[in-house]
Amino acid sequence: MKLTSFQCQRCGICCQVPGYVALTPDEIGPIATFLGMKVHAFTAEYTRLTFNRTALSLIERTDGSCIFLQPDHTCRIQPVKPEQCRGFPTRWKSRQLQAQCPELLKMRSP
Repeated sequence: MKLTSFQCQRCGICCQVPGYVALTPDEIGPIATFLGMKVHAFTAEYTRLTFNRTALSLIERTDGSCIFLQPDHTCRIQPVKPEQCRGFPTRWKSRQLQAQCPELLKMRSP
């Protein structure tokens, strides 16, 4: 599968699969600023400590979707979204997403 030809369909499925969206220390300030919040308020409201206690992750809604996924499948923090989000699927992917992402499924078909 040649991922260089991946064209996101803006379906939002990658933002609906439960799992960590780990933040680097350099991403926290810009996201807080973008939301018009102080860093402490942003981290208290929108992040949680990862299980291994080494990073902060964006919280999820009860259905597992990202807290910043909007009803129209766009990202509320698009201009400052985390590197992990920007890196999908060329830098990372999961079996669950490979089975659900319409573009990845299309690329797998002969």
